[in-house]
Amino acid sequence: MGAIGFYIFYSINWVITLLPLRVLYLFSNFLFVLFYYFPGYRKKVVSENLNKAFPEKSQEELSAICRGFYRHFCDLIVEILKLTHMSNKQLSRRMVCKNPEVIGRLYKEGRDAVVIFSHYCNWEWMKIVPHYTEHLTVPVYKPLNNKYFDKFMYSLRAGNNCYPVAMSNILREILKNLRENRRTLYGLISDQTPAKAEIRYRTTFLNQDTPVFLGAEKIAVKYNMPVVYMNTQKVRKGYYSFSFDILFENPNGLPEYQITETHVKKLEEIIRAKPEYWLWTHRRWKY
Repeated sequence: MGAIGFYIFYSINWVITLLPLRVLYLFSNFLFVLFYYFPGYRKKVVSENLNKAFPEKSQEELSAICRGFYRHFCDLIVEILKLTHMSNKQLSRRMVCKNPEVIGRLYKEGRDAVVIFSHYCNWEWMKIVPHYTEHLTVPVYKPLNNKYFDKFMYSLRAGNNCYPVAMSNILREILKNLRENRRTLYGLISDQTPAKAEIRYRTTFLNQDTPVFLGAEKIAVKYNMPVVYMNTQKVRKGYYSFSFDILFENPNGLPEYQITETHVKKLEEIIRAKPEYWLWTHRRWKY
């Protein structure tokens, strides 16, 4: 999409997202019909992923998960776009932290942390994390190919003492914050797929041989940052809760790949409990 197409989208989105979420969910229902039935958005990818991930489940169970996923996915789209006009007060009502004292303790101890999360439930509303901590929050992201949409998504993610940083710049950002003595949470999404040439480690995830990024482990070990898993759960439509689980307090000296294996297994456990909330349209196993 070029500049003209993007600005048409931006103008329509700016107006429509003035509506309250309860009205926007009507658009979600319309999207569900389009994505699930006519003709079906990445239905083949979703079906293949589910069949490979859960070979023990019946077709009826897999169909129920698939339908539940598309319901949630369409809700997620309007929830992300609603960030265009969503205030901090509205966001803090809909995204509640259950144990902010975990991160609060690390701040009082003068410690940074690597916070691992995933494409589960609603990861874009994580810009509310600074509402629950005095840390600077730096989510690491992969820039989009379309420069207009990349800038748009950055504008939705930034703010509230939350400053997203491109993956290629994260080490520079860490060194800068260390020099300036800024206590920081570095958020890394654990379930992205490395480029084929960048694959250095593979593990078994949801019954499949899976390449994984080692960035979280490398940063944690290099700077001895606690490794924290951010577990987000859907309470009901438009409302979520999240909690912080410390996986490793002092990563130095741990066996190689233990951090990676631990956070991968943590995510797998979460997905198996409620699989409909993971991003099954993601081509996680394309290599």
